[in-house]
Amino acid sequence: MELAGKIKVIFEEKTFPSGFNKREFVITTEEQYPNDICFELLKDKTAIVNNFKSGDRVMVRFDIRGREWQGKYFNSLVAWKIDTAGNGPQESVPPPPPPSMEDYASDTEDDLPF
Repeated sequence: MELAGKIKVIFEEKTFPSGFNKREFVITTEEQYPNDICFELLKDKTAIVNNFKSGDRVMVRFDIRGREWQGKYFNSLVAWKIDTAGNGPQESVPPPPPPSMEDYASDTEDDLPF
């Protein structure tokens, strides 16, 4: 899956006694009603956010993971790639106009038999 937005905050990396490490960051979506979405980066992927800062527009590619613990269910959004999404709204290029009959006219005389 993927989601675009602006980076709101990047947290410090956490390392646990087991040797497992993770890092979280939050992006704010750019919709009519923006949402703050928290993502996790795990193990060797924690460094991919180092090249970004708060306010950068990004496209985050991620997996949704779910698990059960003591009868409760938890979800997490695990990012695996972050790309720059640009600094402003994407400009759309209008499609070319449909061809008119003049576009098909030629300088030679019409040689149709009817």
